[in-house]
Amino acid sequence: MSDYQRFLAARDLLLEHRTDYDAARRAFAWPKLERFNWALDHFDALAKSVPERVALVVLRDGGVRESRTFAELGERSNRVASFLRTLGVARGDRVLVMLPNCVELWETMLACMKLGAVIVPATLQLTIADLEDRVARGMTRLAVVDASVREKVAEVTGFTTKVIVGGEADGFHAFRASETASAAFEPDGDTRASDPMLLYFTSGTTAKPKLVLHTHESYPVGHLSTMYWIGLQPGDIHLNVSSPGWAKHAWSNVFAPWNAGATVLALDYARFSATAVLAALRDEQVTTLCAPPTVFRMLILEDLSKYHPVLREIAAAGEPLNPEVIEQVRRAWKLDVRDGYGQTETTALVGNTPGQRLVPGSMGRPLPGYEVALLDADDAAGNEGEIALSLSPRPTGLMVGYSDDAELTATAMRGGHYRTGDVASRTDDGYITYVGRTDDVFKASDYRISPFELESVLLEHPAVAEAAIVPSPDPLRAAVPKAYVALAPGYVPSASLADDLFAFVKARVPPYKRVKRIEFRELPKTVSGKIRRVELRRLEAERVKAGAGGDFEAS
Repeated sequence: MSDYQRFLAARDLLLEHRTDYDAARRAFAWPKLERFNWALDHFDALAKSVPERVALVVLRDGGVRESRTFAELGERSNRVASFLRTLGVARGDRVLVMLPNCVELWETMLACMKLGAVIVPATLQLTIADLEDRVARGMTRLAVVDASVREKVAEVTGFTTKVIVGGEADGFHAFRASETASAAFEPDGDTRASDPMLLYFTSGTTAKPKLVLHTHESYPVGHLSTMYWIGLQPGDIHLNVSSPGWAKHAWSNVFAPWNAGATVLALDYARFSATAVLAALRDEQVTTLCAPPTVFRMLILEDLSKYHPVLREIAAAGEPLNPEVIEQVRRAWKLDVRDGYGQTETTALVGNTPGQRLVPGSMGRPLPGYEVALLDADDAAGNEGEIALSLSPRPTGLMVGYSDDAELTATAMRGGHYRTGDVASRTDDGYITYVGRTDDVFKASDYRISPFELESVLLEHPAVAEAAIVPSPDPLRAAVPKAYVALAPGYVPSASLADDLFAFVKARVPPYKRVKRIEFRELPKTVSGKIRRVELRRLEAERVKAGAGGDFEAS
């Protein structure tokens, strides 16, 4: 059996047991591969076996719709690979890819994989300093970028070769030149499964971005778990609402759907619009949807009952999913939003899978191929603690490590486990519930407070669009829970609204968990859309130290 046949056998087993979690867990094992190039071995095989099936649809402003079949993308990625080769791109070179949801993004990613180059995904929102960090720490010398970011890319020193998509500019090679490059691409040799393929810079919610290195095995093969969690099947039309440059985009806009032979639907709108997303679900006959909780919180502000999608599966990841969101979608569409969990460092490792019982607030159970332990401060496994992955055996979907920091890698991988930095609890029947980051959970009067739990309660109130709980220093209790609240449309900050929120939480949680302070404001976020609680913690500590007010106190 060839390496590719082993990959297909593992995939087909998960497809067969799509709704039988116990059977999938028992039977699945990561395929052991030596030579594997997902773009050449798998995507090009799809281009031959289902050439006319649509692989990619991109919707843009103004009603523009672009689509490509597997055969068309196979040929185009060959031409782009040939073009990049003429510019000197070779195996092992690191290529910054800074593009929106345009067809050229997928062509470039496939081309880099075929060449054996290492993709360094980048969001369009990066600053010049961010880009210089990619050059310095990421040792990135080549860049394929959108015309909209030409000026800031031009100011970055260190790029030896720059390619521009959607225009022409001095100092840049025009991507359109790839149209006349050879479609008969031949690789320069075998790709080892262990060869590097992706280098991610994390979003930096708590510290400087880390450099996460994945291989031709850890990401494409590792995302079999993601395919299983979402419930993807061949021929599905899958919409993942995510911005390019971040891991979740590759999770559900590249590897998981194409592992299954599904169609990827991507939105390239200048501004997020809940109604546009809902219209796309309906008009494109989307069967599977994945989006972060932030998107679902905006979708439920619309009247979902006016839309009648043909959805079969709905999944959420990126941050913990609040039970109120699940309930509102269920009432409108009679479908469950199934929460899942993973990191840039991993593929999906915990999830609520199709056909299984949902436990309110739980992100599910360990996915096939992952053994999850919850470790306490003494590294003892129990029903509450830091989420950790057993390294015996090492799961395929786990990163190689942090490419520029051997010490950080060793710390994360110590004691036979990979430590995620996230805290969770587990029921006796295996359902895992997120508690918070190890640096977000805090104590108030010696009671342990989970920000996520209180945030979920606040989000049940119709006035609350988003909430973040942080510790507010207190002379008697060390800290008390403070809520930073972003209001839903139609609500304005007031003392009476604050009192209403205090009473709302008071009626739903024990006394020691009650919110004691509230402030209304927009919440700071990373460029990937995650709330920066670390920034709010720092702000609150500085304010209390200076004796500043500006918030409402519980009476």
